[in-house]
Amino acid sequence: MTDQTNIRERIVKLKKDLNAIILAHNYQRPEVQDIADITGDSLELSRAAARTDFKVIVFCGVHFMAESASILSPDKTVLLPEITAGCPMADMVTVEGPRKTRRELFTDKLGIHFEFSDTFTLRDMKAMHPGAPVVAYVNTSAAVKAESDICCTSSNVVKVVESLKEDTIICIPDRNLSAYAAKRTKKKIISWDGFCNVHHAHLDMEDVKRAKKEHPNALLVIHPECPPEIQDMADHITSTSGMLRYCKESSHKEFIIGTEEGLLYRLRRENPDKQFFILSKEMVCPNMKRTKLDSVLIAMEKRQYVIKVPEDIRIKAKRALDRMLEIV
Repeated sequence: MTDQTNIRERIVKLKKDLNAIILAHNYQRPEVQDIADITGDSLELSRAAARTDFKVIVFCGVHFMAESASILSPDKTVLLPEITAGCPMADMVTVEGPRKTRRELFTDKLGIHFEFSDTFTLRDMKAMHPGAPVVAYVNTSAAVKAESDICCTSSNVVKVVESLKEDTIICIPDRNLSAYAAKRTKKKIISWDGFCNVHHAHLDMEDVKRAKKEHPNALLVIHPECPPEIQDMADHITSTSGMLRYCKESSHKEFIIGTEEGLLYRLRRENPDKQFFILSKEMVCPNMKRTKLDSVLIAMEKRQYVIKVPEDIRIKAKRALDRMLEIV
């Protein structure tokens, strides 16, 4: 019996003992996806777990995802196997904090308006644009969601923006998701200048040119967290769940995937007759890869690390999520 087989068997036993469900994000390691009861997008996972009777949720993902599970399932125990698994983009926006001189507002070539500094806060931005509702990407902390008017996902951001009566909208924290929305609405988008390290910092046009040259028959399918110039080159732009649906339903046989490499494991497993190529070998999230089978086992044995959103924040954050769910 291999060590991993032994670990898996112990995890399965602990699931029964704890009355637990294991959730794994699409970017997790293959062996973690395999041990999970449900694999999917972050909010999709939290909503699915909330509909079950399990008392413990083991969330194999990053911190804000476990918070979302706590927001939607306050009576359940939420465990995050790796407490250091965070999200740099989510950390780029805070509700309040120390202040320094604000950098100047600028408008980019797409007409998206940016305001930022290293210590500029969400409350600063709201004060500068009174009356402008805040649309918070689900990739944000519970505290930021609580300070926002409504949440969105990468698949419904345009629908959320269009649902609001105001003509000026604040979108946080991802500048590329804001660019995606701005091209598809007539509303004025005020964007936070955040970004995903995987989709933005480690990706450029040379990666696209190389991938297309190496795989000339493949469709380019990317996440809206990718930069606008790369979005313009794509055959399809969608969320990770959208990628799974699109590639499964497409009659095409080859795809270049522009998101974190963990998704390719599930794409290949669900579509054995098709070929999938990562847009860039640099598209690896170190935070998502922190969680290993050992992490899951130890978290369940020690009942660590418990993620519990304070009730005053939870109620406000849930309201922002509920407002989104009412229109999608």
